Formats: sequence, C-alpha cells, structure tokens
Amino acid sequence: MATCAARCTREIKAIIVMAKAAFHEMKTLFTSKLDLNLRKKLVKHYVWGMALYSTETWTLRIVDQKHLESFEIWCWKRTEEINPTEYVEYQEVLQRIKDVRNILHTIQGKKAKWLSHNLRRNYLQKHVTEVKLEGTGR
Repeated sequence: MATCAARCTREIKAIIVMAKAAFHEMKTLFTSKLDLNLRKKLVKHYVWGMALYSTETWTLRIVDQKHLESFEIWCWKRTEEINPTEYVEYQEVLQRIKDVRNILHTIQGKKAKWLSHNLRRNYLQKHVTEVKLEGTGR
C-alpha cells in the first residue's frame, strides 16, 4: 500500500514539473497585459489541463494535496510576476488574482464525474446483460 501511495506522489511531482515547464514555454502570454480573467482561463486550460490529466485515478494524501496547492499558488505568483524570492502569503496572491484556491475542488469534481460515469456504465452493462439473458431464455 505504501508503494502505491509513493507512486502517486512521484507521478504528481513529475506532472507538476512538466506543467511548470509548459508554463515557462508560454510565460509571455500568461504574464502579458491581457485581461486577468483571460490569463487565468489560459493558465487553467493550458497548464492545469496538463497537470490534472488523469487525476480521477489519483489517491491524494495530505502531502500530495500540499504539493498541488503549492503548484497552484506558484502559477498565480508567476502570472502576477511576483518575485519568487519575495515572501507573499497565499491569501494576498489570491486577492491579487481575485480568485480562491480551487485546484483540489477541480480534482474532486473530476473524480465525481468519473465515478458517476463508471457507475452509470456498470448499471447499463448489467441491465443490458440481464435483458439479453431474459430474452434468450437462460
């Protein structure tokens, strides 16, 4: 069980590294003079889309949640061009971007959607199998 959790943590850290690299590739766009709401949408779709790929199957421990929340604040600090060496509390960063922490909420929504899909699929599969068996006289 510990190795499974460790694998998830390693995967999460690796994906965060890749998402940060993707952020750096498009940094000029994310830090441009575009409207803040547009920049936030771009970050969420481009960077978070990469970072949250397949999160439906992750087992998140507290340490993993902290990594993801730190990544979220990292994104917003870079978007607002806050000096990485400057200490700015996360509440202030969120006030500057006029948002709340929501990366974990996004993951929970994806997990709920995935679970709903699988439950619905299993119900339909069972229903079709039962109908088929009744129709064949078995």
